Amino acid sequence: MNEKYSVIVNKRLVEAENVVVLDLISATESPLPEIEAGSHIDLFLPNGLIRQYSLCQDPSLKGVFRLGILKDEASRGGSLSAFNDISEGMQLQVSHPKNLFPLLDASHSVLVGGGIGITPLITMAYDLLNNNKSFELHYCAASKQTAAFVDEIKQGPLASYTTFHFKDDGANHREFFDHAMKDIAKDSHLYTCGPNGFMDWIINLAESKGFSSDQLHKEYFQVDIDLGGASFEVVAQQSGKTIQVAPEETILQALAREGIKVELSCEQGVCGTCMCDVLEGEPDHRDVYFTDEEKESNEQILVCCSRSKTPRLVLDI
Repeated sequence: MNEKYSVIVNKRLVEAENVVVLDLISATESPLPEIEAGSHIDLFLPNGLIRQYSLCQDPSLKGVFRLGILKDEASRGGSLSAFNDISEGMQLQVSHPKNLFPLLDASHSVLVGGGIGITPLITMAYDLLNNNKSFELHYCAASKQTAAFVDEIKQGPLASYTTFHFKDDGANHREFFDHAMKDIAKDSHLYTCGPNGFMDWIINLAESKGFSSDQLHKEYFQVDIDLGGASFEVVAQQSGKTIQVAPEETILQALAREGIKVELSCEQGVCGTCMCDVLEGEPDHRDVYFTDEEKESNEQILVCCSRSKTPRLVLDI
């Protein structure tokens, strides 16, 4: 669904020194749609970029989209614009909520957030609480001073379900989970979001303790991808153009060079915005969006990061 909504920044505040929290409401008479736990929206930023941010709120709260966005000094321009350029009363555009990180029915859910990765897990925690489901929430961060939403969690209904792992308080989340993982019921599902190394560690630990891959769920918000490779030919079937993709050039860049526009957003193979149908050839999938089964089918490709295993790739574009 590509529907866009005009929204107004109803409230803006800064938490933990470098996390901006935005409450967005509809700028029209039409209310914003309800959300699901784990969902995110595309935010069309004042500097022209489009970035995905997880919704961070009680999903029973109607008519509001709340975002928590970390000002990342290594930003490619998205989070800096969100932090510096957005003010209360400003009108923006957002997409319909999308969910690549759905909350599944389980006897027990373990939610493990690292830093700003806590945002989608807070929404999950509220959803589980509202539905009287068994769960636990773990918040790992360097310190309380650098962690957003701490007071909300401590002073609200999620407090008794939450364990904080702050390094400056002497907490060691690796040591904690290494011991605690064996006591988690083996039919539980585990959800994690945070830095890639953090997520890989918690997923690998859970697998070593007997959890299967279908019980383990993670959401990427930034991925380092090798974009280079051998040159190959792309045929844009609808446009009637044959284009050579250079070794250090992405398909997206090659198409743009020839005037073929593809909607884009993350440019890291995370969001799926630049998806194209494959008519012929074998893609070299480098994204984290498609499942292994979807990659094996070779029916679609994300042109922002993936390449071709065959000399010629025909796309329905």
